[in-house]
Amino acid sequence: MGLNMINNDFFIGRHSELSELQELLDRRTTSLVVVKGRRRIGKSRLIDEFGKDHDYYAFSGLLPTKKTTAQTQRDEFMRQFCEQTGFPEVTTNDWGKIFHLLGEKVKTGRHVVLLDEISWMGSKDSDFPGKLKIAWDLYFKKNPNLILILCSSISAWIEENILGSAGFLGRPTLILQLNELPLHDSNTFWGAYTDSTSNYEKLKMLSITGGVPRYLELMNPKFSAEENIQKLLFTPNSILLKEYDYIFTDIFGKKGKIYESIIQRLVEGSCDQAEIARAIGKTLTGDISHYLEVLCEAGFLCRDYTWLLPTGQISKLSKYRLKDNYIRFYLKYVLPNKAKIEKGIFKTQSLTSLPSWKSILGLQFENLVLNNADTIKQLLGLKNDSIIFDNPFFQRKTQIQAGCQIDYLIQTRFNTIYIFEIKFSQNPVDSSVIEAIQEKIARLHLPKNMSYRTVLIHVNGVTESVKESGFFYKIIDFGMLLNSTN
Repeated sequence: MGLNMINNDFFIGRHSELSELQELLDRRTTSLVVVKGRRRIGKSRLIDEFGKDHDYYAFSGLLPTKKTTAQTQRDEFMRQFCEQTGFPEVTTNDWGKIFHLLGEKVKTGRHVVLLDEISWMGSKDSDFPGKLKIAWDLYFKKNPNLILILCSSISAWIEENILGSAGFLGRPTLILQLNELPLHDSNTFWGAYTDSTSNYEKLKMLSITGGVPRYLELMNPKFSAEENIQKLLFTPNSILLKEYDYIFTDIFGKKGKIYESIIQRLVEGSCDQAEIARAIGKTLTGDISHYLEVLCEAGFLCRDYTWLLPTGQISKLSKYRLKDNYIRFYLKYVLPNKAKIEKGIFKTQSLTSLPSWKSILGLQFENLVLNNADTIKQLLGLKNDSIIFDNPFFQRKTQIQAGCQIDYLIQTRFNTIYIFEIKFSQNPVDSSVIEAIQEKIARLHLPKNMSYRTVLIHVNGVTESVKESGFFYKIIDFGMLLNSTN
């Protein structure tokens, strides 16, 4: 068994989020907290950790099915309420009465209340958000020691019914967006095997799990990446074999297919909105923008804006990137073989035997690095107040400039840019990488008063010729990101 985040005696990371929640304890007014993030990212677990030292009530909506009704959700809530409070079993068809009972229970004293998967809870009752708002005004906000926390994997529901609702306008005290764990926290999941497992071995595992806590805790650190991935994805009834279906059915419902088609277009690399629209047979209307925004809010995509180097102003140009490593690996290698896997007749001899494995691993490696940009800045000694903008950078070809794409670029207030090459190679990176970067620099439309520094990020070492060239301002090994103490 791997390390278990569900064990209340063991909790990994989320230090800043816990600190923000702890600060609410000093307030003298009721706190309304909204926690967003993709499925399996650890929203409930974070609140469990925060609430364990307080009078804590946690309620979760039922996963909607064809048989689920509004009354089913109410009955399940009341079952959980009676179980946690000792209240005699009761049935009601009104969320208003349910919230009144809860309000009576927490009307005085310090309490933490979690409404988890709230979008499921209210999915069959259009009056649910309104009655929750009434309950807030009539009951909850009258206790200055109450912290009410709303969680959902469907960020769009939270945005529409809570954050974007006139009824709740201005009410949330704190909004937390949970992203993947940083690499230095993900590294902890190897436990006693942290030092004896190579950085490359960890990369192979992280190329499937990313920094998603639930996926990482399923790993057995005693086994190799190949053995773990075989058990988790290429074995009948394996947990992660079915995870993808849950994501697009549970989170996106009937519209799952359109979201899935967008993501499938991005498996091989980033592209802009027009390219996505063409690929899925849609026009550039408000709908496609909405779908992309929902996928970004849910944590599956990232919208990477480029900017103008002479002024530091953000451009209107942007590309969408599939930032979820699990989904890319699943679509590329698992889905095409799913029928064979379910029959138990598909096995991988090694990850390197998978078609186009090196190119896909390069994209996964890039994702991991970009998702840990804060650690990179710290390794370079750069403070956020000195940075104008940072992102993957691209420059469109025009009559006066060549096209160019940089894996990652930081522009500072001191007329200096840091040009990053995120290079995956199974062997030490050789000096050909220098020529590739020099060509990119030649294409960049740089102001005359601007200096540049080059940075190489790698996983399997660099040759002596690269080290001795002096070309790179900084060479960052993947292990430096894994072992960072920030």
